[in-house]
Amino acid sequence: MGFRLIPRDTVFFELFEAAGANIVTAADVLARLMTPDARPEEIAARMREIEHEGDSITHRILRQLNSSFVTPFDREDIYRLAGTLDDVVDSMDAAADMVVLTGLSSLPQLMGQQIELLQEAGRATAVAMPNLRTMKDLEPYWIEVNRLENEADRAYRKLLSRLYSGEFDALTMLKLKAVADNLEDAADALEHVAHAVETIAVKES
Repeated sequence: MGFRLIPRDTVFFELFEAAGANIVTAADVLARLMTPDARPEEIAARMREIEHEGDSITHRILRQLNSSFVTPFDREDIYRLAGTLDDVVDSMDAAADMVVLTGLSSLPQLMGQQIELLQEAGRATAVAMPNLRTMKDLEPYWIEVNRLENEADRAYRKLLSRLYSGEFDALTMLKLKAVADNLEDAADALEHVAHAVETIAVKES
């Protein structure tokens, strides 16, 4: 019978849960960009704070990884999961920053759909993180995030079609595309988180 020494220290799990919660916070703040009275500068400033918090969590995970003799699962998988969780918030932060830097005054509703899908996938991710402690009930999570990422791809392609339709002047089109690309990157990063969790679950099963 195989035997695996599981460390009593739960700090990795606590940090992954904190990273998941930080993604939810980021997505909810990002969604404020779609409100009629949105203040992009304030939203971007708050996103920078959230991004810094995500960086802090990632650095704490890496420090713990470097100082731990025994880890709850493979070191390379911990590193990968920490990095992908961080990438999600980085891309959301970049999207908010781009809105401010380009001076966009309004965003198309299809961009709001992109953000709503990020909120859904972010919440699914946050709910899944505590399950890393037991490795139970994780498969529905990565299936759902893959589904949401497919929806996000469709929303992105529809938005590109509209941007290239001639409805917008060339400069506005380029500005909006830069924001849309960052939102698409965030959706991809959430799928990468799900893939990292799936890899861990398969190895630990």
